[in-house]
Amino acid sequence: MLCDICGKNEATVHLTEMINDQTTELHLCEECAKEKGAQAEQQFSLSDLLAGLLDFSVPEGTTVSDIKLKCPNCKLTYDDFKRIGRLGCSECYNTFRVALEPLLKSIHGSTHHIGKSPHKAVKVSKAKSQVEELRLKLQRAIQAEEYEEAARLRDVIRELEKEKG
Repeated sequence: MLCDICGKNEATVHLTEMINDQTTELHLCEECAKEKGAQAEQQFSLSDLLAGLLDFSVPEGTTVSDIKLKCPNCKLTYDDFKRIGRLGCSECYNTFRVALEPLLKSIHGSTHHIGKSPHKAVKVSKAKSQVEELRLKLQRAIQAEEYEEAARLRDVIRELEKEKG
């Protein structure tokens, strides 16, 4: 693949930018990358990335230096965790919770693990939650004496349940 800027040299630096679900890729040779200010030689590990994120993930009013925690089970300290980027045992999650929750939320968007499901199971799960939501709306419509809306919702629920089979 040739460099996107000069079009002459082999691209060795590949940059990907994602903004609002829009991905832009730029493929550069080493010379053009240096001109653009990209560090072609620079590499960092996951632990370096986590350490950088950890500095910003502590709760408001708390500084990283305030967290002098040590896991009672494996004796790992918070500073050790920052340095190596890995927890020592399952008890570390409870010990370092105050710092881990904001970190997990910033990385994953949630503090609870949802996991992956087979595509078929996801469809069934979505249909179930949709039916449950419609049933709640149906109850509200009945309570509000909106019988036409209730009848419409009842019909939609029946159709979805028929599709599930």
